[in-house]
Amino acid sequence: PPPPQLLAEIKDKELAETKNSEEKASSVAPDDLIHIRQLKMSAATGGDIDLDDGSDLIRAIGSNDAEGGGQDWKHIHQLTGFADPIYAEAMLQVNDYDIKLEILCINRTAESLVTNIELNTMGDMKLVERPQAKVIGPLDQAIIKASIKVSSTESGHLFGTIVHENADTGVKGYINMSSIHMDIMDYIRPATCTDESFRSMWAEFEWENKVAISTSIKSLPEFLEHIVASTNMNCLTPYDKTDVSMFLACNLHARSVFGEDALVNVSVEKKSDGKLSGYIRIRSKTQGIALSLGDRITAVQRKVDEEEKDASREQ
Repeated sequence: PPPPQLLAEIKDKELAETKNSEEKASSVAPDDLIHIRQLKMSAATGGDIDLDDGSDLIRAIGSNDAEGGGQDWKHIHQLTGFADPIYAEAMLQVNDYDIKLEILCINRTAESLVTNIELNTMGDMKLVERPQAKVIGPLDQAIIKASIKVSSTESGHLFGTIVHENADTGVKGYINMSSIHMDIMDYIRPATCTDESFRSMWAEFEWENKVAISTSIKSLPEFLEHIVASTNMNCLTPYDKTDVSMFLACNLHARSVFGEDALVNVSVEKKSDGKLSGYIRIRSKTQGIALSLGDRITAVQRKVDEEEKDASREQ
């Protein structure tokens, strides 16, 4: 059993988190006015008409910054080069089962171009609404939309070609677009379960991926927190954050928006030279989650190494 000191620290942490959440909860005084937009007069002017815009923006984009503070810039992908006749970049709006794709096309030539985008998918994704052809004037721009249906949590790719035709001469040209890699982290949510359920699912799931630990992080708790933050998973095992032990073994659990469970077991040993070694085992019912999470964990370990190498070079 864990030592009493660790249990006391966990209890104090839970009480502090509960107190902070209660303090952050919005409260309304008894004498505050209630603004109902539907009952306002149409002649209302000035700032009164926008009293509820802040809450609306928070519900819509997760931020009350009207200048785009809730914009997720990691979902913007460059598809073509700056020297191509048509410069294109895509913005993805991931809504669990649906993906809305908006492609900004800029005509960099002095002639009108009939632009058509041919998209293809790889993985459990289906193109529901194909992009429509548009005529883009000289040095003009247009937004071409498409809709994609997602059926499972699996790494997918979008790729295609831009076909442009000169509206006057009829000469066609082709531009191969850069592929768009769908991030599995958009579909993974932290989850919790009992130890008995974890062991039962661990024995039941048939797909396993084993990733060797190779990182420059020297602290066991720091490495665990980095893995948890990078994979959107929940740590089920209480651990000591003082980093006095030479071993660390814990279980992580996450669930996709499609109801698929992902289990991770982290077993790390701190060697005498200070380096960490061990394995991270991933199990799931589907092969896609096990492979995608393994690739994600491998990538974030490599990213840490690259960041520290860049810091050492700057010094």
